[in-house]
Amino acid sequence: MPAQYVAPSKFGLFRIVRHGGRWRSLLEGCELARHDDAAAALAYLQASCPRARLPAALDEWRYLAGPPARLEHASINDEGWLQTG
Repeated sequence: MPAQYVAPSKFGLFRIVRHGGRWRSLLEGCELARHDDAAAALAYLQASCPRARLPAALDEWRYLAGPPARLEHASINDEGWLQTG
């Protein structure tokens, strides 16, 4: 699971998701735009969906952290462990 901010609204679940070096703004499963930082994604969502009444600051959104680095690395190499021995 990537690092992301989430906020529910009457229109659905809004998410700001870090993907690589960029941030994506999403409504449910639909990507709306890509941004250089999370603040730009928040500003875009607020401007494009004013009736959703999204929280004004990112610290008011729910933050879901990505997996720890060691688990993320392990999932990349999880096929190789069967080949040892």
